[in-house]
Amino acid sequence: MRTALVTGSAGFIGFHTAQRLLKEGYRVIGFDSLNDYYDVTLKEHRHGLLGENRNFHAVIARLEEPEKLMAAFAQHNPSVVIHLAAQAGVRYSIEAPRDYLNANLAGTFELLEAARAYPPEHMLLASTSSAYGANTKMPYKETDKADWQMSFYAATKKACESMAHSYAHLYGLPTTMFRFFTVYGPWGRPDMALHKFTRAILADRPIDVYNRGEMKRDFTYVSDLVDAIWRLVSVAPVRPKAPADIAQGDSLSPVAPFRVVNIGNGSPVALMDYIRAIEAALGKEAKMNMMPMQAGDVPATWADTALLQSLTGFTPKVQVEEGVRHFVDWYRAYYEA
Repeated sequence: MRTALVTGSAGFIGFHTAQRLLKEGYRVIGFDSLNDYYDVTLKEHRHGLLGENRNFHAVIARLEEPEKLMAAFAQHNPSVVIHLAAQAGVRYSIEAPRDYLNANLAGTFELLEAARAYPPEHMLLASTSSAYGANTKMPYKETDKADWQMSFYAATKKACESMAHSYAHLYGLPTTMFRFFTVYGPWGRPDMALHKFTRAILADRPIDVYNRGEMKRDFTYVSDLVDAIWRLVSVAPVRPKAPADIAQGDSLSPVAPFRVVNIGNGSPVALMDYIRAIEAALGKEAKMNMMPMQAGDVPATWADTALLQSLTGFTPKVQVEEGVRHFVDWYRAYYEA
C-alpha cells in the first residue's frame, strides 16, 4: 500500500484531498496543528470523519516543529507528499503578517528539509492564484511573469514556490506547485465569502460586497480541485535534458524537476452572479453593504487551464449554481440552519 503525507489534513482542501486518497487505496498520514484561526470544532469533525478509515493516521503538530515532522517522514516514508497546510487569507495577512512568516515560510522550509532527508517520489505543494498579483493580462498563464504580489499572503506563497524550486534543483526532488483559484464547497472555511454570505443572509444581516460588486473570480468547486490534484499525483515532473525539450506553454523548469500548474474552473464568474446563486440556493435575498476594494485584493482572477488539461485530461464538471447548492445543503445540515 502506498503512503501519502498530507499537511493541513484537517483543513478544507486537505480534508477533501485526504478523503480522495483514502478512496483510491492510499494510507494517509494527516499532519495538522488544529490551530484556532477559525473554529477548531470544524477541523476536529473533518479529522473525525477521516479517522473512520483505518488507513488514516493523524499527527497533531505544527510544521515548525521539525522533530515531529522529521519523525513522521522517518516512520512512514511517504511516496507522495501533498503540502496544503498554510496560514490563509489576504486580509488577515495585513493584520498578522508574522503568522504567515512562521506557518508559510518556516513551515514549508521544514517540510522541504524532511523531504530532502526522506525523498518522496513526488512533492505537490499548494500556492495561490494571488501569486499573479498585479498582472492584468488574462487568463493567467503559468509561464507569465509573476513578480508583483499585492498582499503578504501572496508574497509568502510565491516565496514558497522559489524555495521549492531551489530544493528541486539541488536535491532532485520532483515538485509540482499548484496555483489554486477561489476554491469553494462543503466543509469550507468560515472566513471565506460563501460561508460568510450564507451565514449573514440566513440571519438577516447585510453582507459586505467589496469593490461595489465589480469583481470576478474563477470559482473552483472542491471536487474538481481534488480530481485535478489526484490526476497530477502520477505526473511527476522530470528535469529536461535541454530547454528545447520543454513543450510550448509548459512551466517546467529548465534546471529542475519542477512545474507550476494552475487549478481553476477556467471561466471567471461575476461576484454579483455568485451572490445571486447563493440567494437562489437559500431562497432568500441578500442585504448588501457596497464597500470599496479591500487592501491587497485584485479585481479579477482567471485561470488558463491548458497546461492542466494537457497533463491530465482534466475538465471541470461543476458550475457555480450547482456547487453553491451543494454547499448550502451541507451548511443547513451541519449547522441545522
